[in-house]
Amino acid sequence: MSRAAVREQVLATARSMNSHGLNHGAAGNVSARDGQGFWITPSALPYDQCAPEDMVWLDWTGQAQGRRKPSSEWRMHADIYRMYPQAGAILHAHSPYCTTLACLERSIPAFHYMVAMAGGDSIRCAAYATFGTQALSDAAVAALSDRFAALLAHHGMICHAADLEHVLVLAIEVETLARIYLQALAVAEPPVLPAAEMAEVLLRFRDYRP
Repeated sequence: MSRAAVREQVLATARSMNSHGLNHGAAGNVSARDGQGFWITPSALPYDQCAPEDMVWLDWTGQAQGRRKPSSEWRMHADIYRMYPQAGAILHAHSPYCTTLACLERSIPAFHYMVAMAGGDSIRCAAYATFGTQALSDAAVAALSDRFAALLAHHGMICHAADLEHVLVLAIEVETLARIYLQALAVAEPPVLPAAEMAEVLLRFRDYRP
């Protein structure tokens, strides 16, 4: 795929993230791996005002190429790509339901079998750290160990997948799970599925994971 095509897809995914209600304005960020680096959305520019040429390319050290500043969360993206070679695309959003749970510092347990879509028997909540810092990047990388998605305490959510199409699908699924979990909590603490059942679901999901 050409560099121009990757830029267009990154922007299209960021706009879809907003149109699906996962995000708003210039919040959140989207990136895609490309060679020895990645393309990422720019800092502080609403996606409906962006052009593909506003996407920024960075190498693993943070050296940028482009007419805009990269998202302040570029470190988190760079470290996830370095740590998880299977990650081809990353989406970070301030989605309402995930962020609500993140502000409560609550992970999403195996209350529903679809939690396995995120790669394990829970969707962890990473420890809080200031946005754009190495500390936040470290916390996100740790929470994503053996997982494709995590919440970020008092912040939002982040997920990675093989490509931009799958990362958007995963983000929508995680936000849906967060909504259902919060609805269940309004009635009572929901029971969780046994570890053995989640292990079986994870085996069955091997061909469906992002």
